[in-house]
Order: sequence, then C-alpha cells, then structure tokens
Amino acid sequence: MLGWTPLKRKIIDTTFTLLPKPSIAYSYCDNSRLQRTYATAIPENGFNSGVDDVAVLGGGITGLASAYYLAERLPHAQITLFEGSSRLGGWLRSKQVDVGSGKVVFEQGPRNLRPKRPNGWVTLDLVKSLGLEDQVLMTSKESVAAQNRFIYYPDHLVRMPGPGSSLLPTVFRMLQEPVFKGLLRAAVFETFRPVLTDLEDESVGSFISRRFGAALANNIVSALLHGIYAGDVYQLSVRSIFPYLFHAEREIRTSVGAAYALGFGLRWPQDAPLEAEWARARPISQRTQAIRDSSVFTFKKGIGQLADQLETKLRQLPNVSIRLETVVDQLQLKRPSNSANIGLLARSGSGQPTKESFSHVISTISGKALYGAARPAPSIYVLSQTPAVTVMVVNLYFSDPSVLPVRGFGYLLPRSLPFEQNPERALGVVFDSDASIGQDDIPGTKVTVMLGGHWWDGWQAYPDEDMGANMAKSVLKRHLGISEIPRAIRVGLQKDCIPQYTVGHHRRMALGHEALQEFQGRLRVAGSSYTGVGLNDCVRSARNVVASLVEGRHQDTGLESFARGNGPILSRQKS
Repeated sequence: MLGWTPLKRKIIDTTFTLLPKPSIAYSYCDNSRLQRTYATAIPENGFNSGVDDVAVLGGGITGLASAYYLAERLPHAQITLFEGSSRLGGWLRSKQVDVGSGKVVFEQGPRNLRPKRPNGWVTLDLVKSLGLEDQVLMTSKESVAAQNRFIYYPDHLVRMPGPGSSLLPTVFRMLQEPVFKGLLRAAVFETFRPVLTDLEDESVGSFISRRFGAALANNIVSALLHGIYAGDVYQLSVRSIFPYLFHAEREIRTSVGAAYALGFGLRWPQDAPLEAEWARARPISQRTQAIRDSSVFTFKKGIGQLADQLETKLRQLPNVSIRLETVVDQLQLKRPSNSANIGLLARSGSGQPTKESFSHVISTISGKALYGAARPAPSIYVLSQTPAVTVMVVNLYFSDPSVLPVRGFGYLLPRSLPFEQNPERALGVVFDSDASIGQDDIPGTKVTVMLGGHWWDGWQAYPDEDMGANMAKSVLKRHLGISEIPRAIRVGLQKDCIPQYTVGHHRRMALGHEALQEFQGRLRVAGSSYTGVGLNDCVRSARNVVASLVEGRHQDTGLESFARGNGPILSRQKS
C-alpha cells in the first residue's frame, strides 16, 4: 500500500486532474515530440525578406546555434547576439588542466552526445557543417562504457541490463538483487492495470507507481532521472519527460506496448518532414555513419569545442555582432504606423542602457529571465514558471589507472538509497576515463561526482569548493573504496543549470504559445527552458525556430508544438 502525501510545491495548475502524490518515484525522457514541423512552402528567393535584423538573446549552445543557422540562411540580415556574461557557451564548460606530466580534460557540464535520430542527427549535421568531424571521439556500442552502467543500491554496485548482457545471468540478477524487486512481476501484470485517460498530466512518480509499482519508481527510474534532470520524480511531468508512456496508456492501453513499439521505430508526426529531408540527402560519408553507429561521442578538447567552433565561425562573419557582458533589461513590441518591430533596452557593464530596435528577436534565455525583460506583457508570466535545480560538479584525476574496482560508464544513485549510504546527497558518478577515451595525453583515472540537484531545493547557501571536494572524496571512498589522494580536483557550482519540467509543463507552454502571439511573430523562444534539456534538444530547437522565421510562419513562436498535442505514430523505420 503506497503512502500518499500532498505535493511539496504549489506548482500544479488547479485545472489538472491529478492523482495523489506517493512518497517516492520517477521516469525517463524523450522530448522529440516537442519539436515543430517544417513548412513546405518557402517564400520567394528562399528567405523571408522582412527579416532584416535579428537579436539573439543568450550565448549558450542554443543561442550560438540560432545565430549560426540565421547567418547560414539569411546572409543579408544583421544578427546581434547578446550575452550577459563574459564568455560564450553557457553550460558547455570544458577545460584542459595541466597535472604536471600532461593534460586532462575536465567537463563541468555535458560531456558527450547521443547520435540518436532525429535530434542527435541534427547535431551531427551541425558538427559536419562546422568541420569538426575529425575532432570527434566515439565510444562504440561494444565498449565497457556502453555495456556497463550501474546503480548503487542498497550498499553495492548493480549492473543494469543492456547491450552485451546475457539473458540467463540478467534474469538471475533481476531475481536476486533488491534494486529489481517486483520488476518482473510488474512487467507481466502491467497490461492488466486499470487505464486512466482523463488525466491531462501527472508526475512521473505517480504514473510509474500505479502502472508498475513503487519499487521500480523508487529504485531505478529515480536514479535515471537523477542522471538526466537531477530532479524529483514526484515533481517532474510524465507528459513532458516520458511522452511515449503518457500517450501509450491512451492509445495502446499499455506502457509495455509502448516499449515494444519503440523497437520498431516510434515516430512523432512532427519529425516526418525532417526524416524525408534525410531520405533525399546524398549518401553520407563513412565517418558520419560511424559516428551515427556509436553509443556516444564527444570531442578531443571536450564538448565545449562545439561552442568554441561556433563562436569562431560567427566572429568571421561581417553580418554577425557578438556583445558580451550585455544584458537586455527591457523588451517590447513597438507599433509604428507602417510596421512593427521589437524595442530592446540593452545595458553593457556599468554603462548607460541604450535603446535598440530589431525586426525579430529569438530568446534562448530562461523563461524567467525573458519574463523579467518583457514584463509589459504580463501574459507571458506562465513561461517564468519553469524552476531549475543547482548542481555541484566535482572532477577528480588519479594517477593510478586502475583505481576503479569496475569498468563502465559510471553509476547513479536512487532516491530510495539509505541516508547513511548517501549523506552528501550525490546524484551519480561518471567514470570519465572509460566514457571519453582519448581526451587525455597521460594515463590515469578520471571521474566526476555530481551533487545536489533537487536535494538542494530551497537552500539559500551551498557548499564551498573545499567542502564539495571533501564530499566527493567521501562518496568515492564509501561506494568504491578509493582512498588514494587525487592529483587534481576541479569543483564547480552550476546554479539553476537544469530546468525542471514539472507537472503541467505542457499546458503552461501551450499557454505561453498563445501569449507570445501578442508579439505578432516578432518574438520566438528556443532552448532548454521549453522543449528539452539535452544539448541535442537545444540544437534542434535552434534549427527549428530559425526555419520557422526564415520560412515566414508568422504564427510560430517556438512553442507551437504544444498547441498541437499530436501523439506518436508507429513505423517500422530503423532507429
């Protein structure tokens, strides 16, 4: 019997029909459905002549990609990229650290990319366009990193089923290990569970608990979400985080059926034009095909090399201006008698704000920051209601290449882990030496410990660097028996780094789409606050929002897919 408790935060729109909130649970993520379709009709000359000068707000990966796509498709237009900090790249933070006898790459943000279609292929197209294919480091599907992924529960590492797993040992492990308690029974009887189709949304924890039981939610799905969102499964939306399962309950009447359908290539209607575009494309190179067939990939100098190359390309273009340390304080639609445009009030450093005007604006900053700038439009308040979590990232390098007791990608920590096994509130540990082979020019062991996330919600102060380093070392000693002193440590606190798609996110974004109509097609949004937190999601959203602007779809806002509400379709196309 589940213990039901009220929701922790008032984040649920009262118009939703919601289940009570069980004490613990979780889910996985695929946001490919949140992308828009491509128009078939392109304006004369292949571009929208009304797009004269475009402001891009935010210099993270979405802003950089947006500016790049704009420059590629609108060479006649002036493009100005505004970034409030002193650097570009956002959360892509790679650094080569000299450890005396050589250098190692430490990642403080994303560390690798999945080449999964469609979003992963969009990113790979960008990589090829930037001339970075020869800088790619691939992890094969036969590698230890691809085949060995662990969850720590209740006091030891447990290998998860996956590529390279033999059937009989896997079944035996699932019957013996407490982390898999009730999983086989839940999978068999899930098809007999009552179906609820009147819910507009619910938490992932609620959905998984009622379909499969609380054990799966608490022990496994919670750990997966810690690795992706650093989030609380009882706050995150199943409709936005796990859309295949949400729609499967309504259409296939079983979530197991959705998993089966995924094996045949479940597709969203919005992806069809992009799939058709790839089908018409010329044969790809052997290098591109090899990257597509890999498990994950990164770059020789770290994932930040992607942002660095985008910056290099943009700075070479005469029609692109990059303005660092410049904050947009105000944004509003101006309606002169002949045509409308967007007026900005930009402030650089300690200087006086300057008034500027642009035909269009693409905002890749958070919804909260956008609402702060566009406050004369109170209807977009709904976009500010996407919270974010703070994560501390601790990179450690050990001289001993054999310090780890096992080889693999790393391990995640479920919410159900006893407190004495995780008093530091760690989310997971990545074995970078196995996950990103080829970045470092000296042997050794490199790991990353991630701390905080939703566990730190409401905190007014966070651990300093020394505390963070000691917490990470404690985690490694308790879980892996590592007592060796690391040769190098890098600690970074990433405040509000991962947006949380809490229950009702889909509806809030649909309302946001309607609210942005007030700007008459002059303001569009893209980025992790809206349609996916992964790097691939961000690049795809940048490509989409630029395509809608160039092709003259004046009703598009970057959020129009939320207004459509289409579910997935089944095809036998190879994934």
